[in-house]
Amino acid sequence: MKRAAMGLFATVAVLADTGAAAAQAAAGSEQIAITTPPAGSAQWVADRSLGRVLPDPATAAPRDVAAFFASLTEGDVDRLVTGYPLVVGNLDGVPPELRYRANRLAVAAERDRARTQAADPKLTHAARALAQARANDSDHLLERGRQILAFDPRGRGLVSEVYGDLASAQRVSVLVPGSEADLGHFDQAAEPLRSPAGMARALYEEEKRRASGTRTAVIAWTGYVTPVGLGPDAVTSRLAEAAAPRLERLLDGLAVTGRTDAPPTLFCHSYGSVVCGTAAPAIHNGTDVVVFGSPGMGVPDASALGTGVRVWATRNPSDWIGNVPYLEVGGLGHGADPTSAAFGSVVISSAGASGHNGYLSPETASLRNFAELGLGHYDDVRTAARRDGG
Repeated sequence: MKRAAMGLFATVAVLADTGAAAAQAAAGSEQIAITTPPAGSAQWVADRSLGRVLPDPATAAPRDVAAFFASLTEGDVDRLVTGYPLVVGNLDGVPPELRYRANRLAVAAERDRARTQAADPKLTHAARALAQARANDSDHLLERGRQILAFDPRGRGLVSEVYGDLASAQRVSVLVPGSEADLGHFDQAAEPLRSPAGMARALYEEEKRRASGTRTAVIAWTGYVTPVGLGPDAVTSRLAEAAAPRLERLLDGLAVTGRTDAPPTLFCHSYGSVVCGTAAPAIHNGTDVVVFGSPGMGVPDASALGTGVRVWATRNPSDWIGNVPYLEVGGLGHGADPTSAAFGSVVISSAGASGHNGYLSPETASLRNFAELGLGHYDDVRTAARRDGG
């Protein structure tokens, strides 16, 4: 009880942090989760121009979406892609190549909209600067060769990208990022491993290096609204609960549009491990879930995640997340430490990794282990000692 009380105090202290700023953080950094289909969905549902009912983006199962698109003519497909790019580009079950086409249109439209705002003299300087940043971020996604699997400009912007040939991949890995992942932070040139795109590229290149004969694909999935900073969202599961069904739909879609030999491997960083923990009971049997820099998975131990997943966990000694209390009291906190002896995960080495974002740095044991897990080379994974306590 003493330890729990101390941990709760520490959690509250993190929230308070700068004293008078606590109220501002509570009001200013709280995010609005996106749980509804993208813009254009209502018009899509009402559209009868093909003489048939279109699958409802809010309710249609990915397998039904896949069957619907397989039945269309090339002309029908073109009409839907060009008429409803945001719907097609975000609809799990649509073949990846069609989603890439649709999202190029959606991203270009958002870039042009933002450019118009940036040039509007009636807006404030700050508003024009924000619009220009959005235009630049969107423009980067249109660079040659990029495969945007999902794009939604609402709020801070959701974006997911594929590295490799998703349709033919034998092994697929999905990177689920943590706090402050959004369109503006999706791909950072200065510190790439602080961004979902940079982490996913590092994993993809390592998988290719270790098994050049295996067709692999890695998805950087920023498909949910993430917490910002260390405010209330970071220490509750509210955003993870909104994200979990979206992750489950992604995995269901991959199951009907790909040719993988095994379920995708999930790599869950920081708050992303709370998302993976929330989604775990609905995940297919045999799925590997790798958590790193985790504040907890929202459960007391691995058995509470259900029988469908195998949990692998790591945390390097210099990662500040280790100072966060591993408990859950009154809705604050995310439960036990996944690297603890009592949790029941396989603890893997992250030797050479430094800090909260260094797990995919070159020559680290964690990067090598992640690649081996993504490839299904379990005998080549280097384990590490579990931590004492919870």
